[in-house]
Order: sequence, then C-alpha cells, then structure tokens
Amino acid sequence: MRRSLSLSLGGVLSIAPLAVLAQEEVVDTGTTVVTATALKVATPLVETPRPVSSVDREELETRNVQQLDETFRYRAGVLSGHFGSDNNTDWFKVRGFDQSTYQDGLRIYREGFYQWLPEPYGLERVDVFKGPSSILYGEAPPGGLINAVSKRPTEMPQGEVNLQLGNRNHRQVGIDTSGPVGESDDVRYRLVGLYKERDGDLDATDNERYYFAPSLAVDFSDDTTVTFLASVQKDDGVPVNAFKLPYGTVENTPFGRVDPQTNFSEPGYDKDERTQWALGYELRHSLNDTWRFEQDLRYSELDLELRSTYAFFMADEREAARGHVYRDGSIDSWTVDNRMVGTWYTDRTENTLLLGADYQNLGVSGQEADPFPFGDPIDIFDPTYGNFTPVGADDLLTREIDKEQTGLYAQNQLRIDDRWVLLGGVRYDQAETENSNLTAGTTQRSDDDQVSWSGGAMYLGENGVNPYISYTESFDPLGRVDSDGELYDPREGRQWEAGVKVAPFGWDGYVTAALFDLEESNTLVNSPAGFQVQEGERTSQGFELEGVGYLTDDLKVTAAYTYTDSRLEDDDRAPLIPRHQASTWLDYAFTGGALNGVTLGGGVRYVGSTVDTSVADNTEVDSYTLVDAMVGYEFADGWEAQVNVNNLTDKEYVASCEYWCYYGESRSVIGSVKYNW
Repeated sequence: MRRSLSLSLGGVLSIAPLAVLAQEEVVDTGTTVVTATALKVATPLVETPRPVSSVDREELETRNVQQLDETFRYRAGVLSGHFGSDNNTDWFKVRGFDQSTYQDGLRIYREGFYQWLPEPYGLERVDVFKGPSSILYGEAPPGGLINAVSKRPTEMPQGEVNLQLGNRNHRQVGIDTSGPVGESDDVRYRLVGLYKERDGDLDATDNERYYFAPSLAVDFSDDTTVTFLASVQKDDGVPVNAFKLPYGTVENTPFGRVDPQTNFSEPGYDKDERTQWALGYELRHSLNDTWRFEQDLRYSELDLELRSTYAFFMADEREAARGHVYRDGSIDSWTVDNRMVGTWYTDRTENTLLLGADYQNLGVSGQEADPFPFGDPIDIFDPTYGNFTPVGADDLLTREIDKEQTGLYAQNQLRIDDRWVLLGGVRYDQAETENSNLTAGTTQRSDDDQVSWSGGAMYLGENGVNPYISYTESFDPLGRVDSDGELYDPREGRQWEAGVKVAPFGWDGYVTAALFDLEESNTLVNSPAGFQVQEGERTSQGFELEGVGYLTDDLKVTAAYTYTDSRLEDDDRAPLIPRHQASTWLDYAFTGGALNGVTLGGGVRYVGSTVDTSVADNTEVDSYTLVDAMVGYEFADGWEAQVNVNNLTDKEYVASCEYWCYYGESRSVIGSVKYNW
C-alpha cells in the first residue's frame, strides 16, 4: 500500500501547480523530491533547470550517517572523505571546488578553524546545490552549497529512542519526540536530544558531544505561521589531525610505511572544545491569493578553544619537524532573509516572482598563534610525546574579523503550457570585510560590490524527460588573510550547464544527467611551503549521472557516476579531485516468509586517482574502492535493530595528497536499536 501510494503521488507532483507546492518548504513522496533549496520557492527538483541532489531522513538512517560529509557518498558531483575522518570539520568538494554550508536556508559561517558542525541526528534532509549559487544566497564559492534542513514539529504525535554501540568506543543515545501541544494542532513542538562519544581514527583522539534542539510551530491564523528553531551543541575532545607527509605514505622509506593510526600531534596537550548555539524563526504569511511574505532569521554563536599540532616536513629520515595551531575565541553571526513571493496565472502560463533582501553579519574575535617549530621533531615511525614548550601569552596575537553583506535579488519563473519553464534572476551584493590584528595595530579592509546573473530553460516532456540549460554566477569575498597578513581578493565563479532530468509517470524514481563547464578566478592553491596562495584561474568541466528509484516494490537502487576534469591556470590537473567517481547502493526489504521484516543494504564506492601538484613531479595517488553494508530487522511492533559497516574490508588507502597526505577512514561498525511510537 505504501509503495502504491508513493507511485501515485510521484506522478501527481510532477505536474502539480507550483502555487500548491509552495505551501510546504520540503515535501518528499517516494523519490520525487520537492524542496526550496534550488529556487527558494518549493519546486519539484525534476522541474527546475538547476542542479540539486537531496538525501532524506530515511536514507540518513539507512546508512547511519554520523557526520555531515558522509551524506553524499552515493550522489554525483560531490567528493568527501578526501581528508580522512575528521572529528571537527566536515569536508566537501562539489564539482571540484569548495562549497558553503547553510542550515535551513541561512548561512553557517565557517571562518578559518571556527567550524559550525550540524548534527545529522537533528536533520530531516540534506540538499546540495551544485555550481555557483550567489543569485539567491549571496557570497559563496563556485562549487555550490550544502543546505542542512532541521527537523520540524509534526501534526501527528510521534517519537523515537535510539541506542547505538560500535567500534572505536562508539556510544550514542538519541531521543526525538514531536506532536501537537494540547488537543489542538495549532501549536506543535519537537524535542531532539543526543549524547554520543567516539574515539577518532588516530591513536589517542576522541570526541564527546551533547546536542539539544527544541522547536515550536504556531499557527496564529490560517494565513500566518511562525516556526521557532533553537539548538545547542557542545563538543569536547582531542582533534584528529590527519596531516601526514608523502614520505612514509605514498613514498617508500627504509623503515616501511607509517601506520594510518599513528598520531603526530600532542595528545596530552592538544584539545578541541567548542560550544555552538543558535536561535531563530521562520515566518510565513499569506497576504492574499497571489502574494505571500516569508522571513527567516537566526542568531548564532560558537566558542572555540583549539590546540592542534601537526607534522610540517621531514627533518631527517625518521623525524619530522612540527608546527602548531592555537585558537581561543568566538564567532557570532546574524542572518536574515526577507522574501515576497507572488504567483499568478493565465490560460497558458503560471508565473512565480520572487523578490528578496537579505543581510548577513559576522564577527570573529579571539587570540591565535601558529608557532613553528613547535617542540622537538617527532619520530614518525615510533612517536614519543611531551617534548615541547606550551604556547604562552607572549606568543599570542589578538585578531578581530568583521564581515557584513547586504543583498537584493529578484527571480522570475515562467511556466508556459505546462511544457516550458523559463527562469531568470539578478542579484546585487555589497560586502565589507575588516580584518584587524589588534596586537600589531594593523587593519586590512575590503569593500566589494557585485552583480550576479542567472538564467535557465527547461522543456517538460510528456514522457517525463525534461532537458534543460542553465547559467549561474558566484562571488566569494574571503574573510581570512594570506601568509603576509593581507586579505585575499574575492573569488568569482561562472558556470554553464546542459542536462536532462527524467521522472516517468508511474515510476517512483528519477534519473538526471548533466554536462557542466565551471570557471573560478582568483583561485586559492597550496604553495610548496604549505600556505594558501591566490593564483589565476581554475576550471572544472565534467559529466554527472545520478539515479534513485525502485526497480521493484522491494528493491531500491541508488547509483551515480561523475567525470571531472579540474585544472589550474597552467593546465595542470587540480589536486585532490579525481577524474572518475562511481557508486551504487542497493536496499532490499523482505515483505514475507521467514525473513519478513529484514532489510539488506550494500554499496560500492569507487574514487579514481588524484595528483599532488605541490611537488615537482606531480605525485599520483592511487584510486580506491570501498564496500559498505547494512542489515536491519523490525523484530516487534515499533522496534528495529540495525548494523552498519563502512569500509567492510578495512581497506588501508591514501585518500589524497596536497602537500600533506591523508589516509582514508578505517572500518566503522555501529549497531543500533530503535523504538518508534
């Protein structure tokens, strides 16, 4: 019955008027996804000439996603895991470039080492917008953006308790309850809480997390709803500093290879303590049958104390000289986005006009130090710790970064005869950045104005085959400074794309294919000295193929292939980015017989070879293939058990090199028991 209903709704949604769909921020019926990430107006993804992929709550749970950067392992165009398993940063590359991260459509600031980390247990879904996205979101790198969508209050009472145990001393308990407050559903709540701890993938590293996210939705009238969203998260641990040198990883030595779990930092001294909290709301108000007003607002703070030691270069055949990163400060931000959305019809057309104004304000304040050398050199094959002098007050400088951005944007989507979708948009941004070294009494300031354009066209075929073409732009004023203490110039991106989205009526699934040509100017690359420098242009051209759907009522397949040719200005291949990536995941749910209630899942991930351009001979890093698996069992009413294994064969591999080299994550085994009501 569930599958039949999903098939029917999937067909209806593919032709439903956008005005109806816009009443919901996010809708998911089977694999036909409706989301506001692409256009800030809820739209079926198969009917927009913009490249967006989505992973819903069901898939997050099936694969037991523990970190945000595990989300898109089985989607096209996204690279993750290239720096191994990091317990204090989520690492993505989208179409060969960096990306920005948003939560609930508002930017999450990540300046330097001040990294806001969304907790996957508190998310309903995660979307990725591929390519330049400044037309709606302002400053952003050309790779695109990740939008994490928080869990919301529900009209129906529901809840769960989730218990997990796993290797590396993984322990987790999660609670999620939601429903109306009282007898009426005009006021609805949701409470999500979690505690988890786990050792890192390096010796003597770990992390402990507390997370709590209450939310409340209030219908003040038939026309006005406000949803209040809050969260607080505290992390305490020893950072996984995965920086290793080519010597002993991709290069042979007289002493063999360095063990992947070897830690070159100072476990008794290094620490990563962070507390992040946020409070905001989403207002939706219908003015009449044509116009509605929407406002999203959030204030957030992050307090950080970070001490992290790393190997810098080999001092001799066995020992490496080390550096250190010290940060003790906080980051706070205000973000607000105001939108007027109008939708009107003629006999042949449907027109949706979006007019918006947003404002972003960021403040970073703290003490920092980057001493080198830090302590005595360390034996990379048999490390001993404690031979260092702690960072003292005289080593610290005080820095403040203030960043403001104001944007005005307009977007129009015209639908003609239920066959053509024409999309056009323009945005003006004014961004100011001020970076002050209070210890030295110096300040760098930049003022940047930018106009961004976007356009696209799609033909909606009767058979569900929808070809499209699009153009998008981005700009990204950087709040950090180079090795000389000077602000970087803004990065700018431009992309052309042509593709097709296929969602035949009567099939619960979709297939997308896209060709893209993406270019960034003022790009950042790592110098041979290990510092980021700004050099010329960087290009990325490629092809993506992605599909999600049910082959039978019980068998679901998720498959993706990515070809990316990413190059620097001198035509060298860009580091870290593989030319080829491919993945396939299968889920099979038994619905009868002795195995009734059992679900089996498994996937294969292939990542092609990469190059390290920071060395003279452009060292090549070998490709790798990983296998993941899961088994689940509904053994009683409301009760489920599940075991997930990532890197099933415990393959040892180097994920990438760019001056430093990074081993990929070792085998992960997590068992869970969940009770739903």
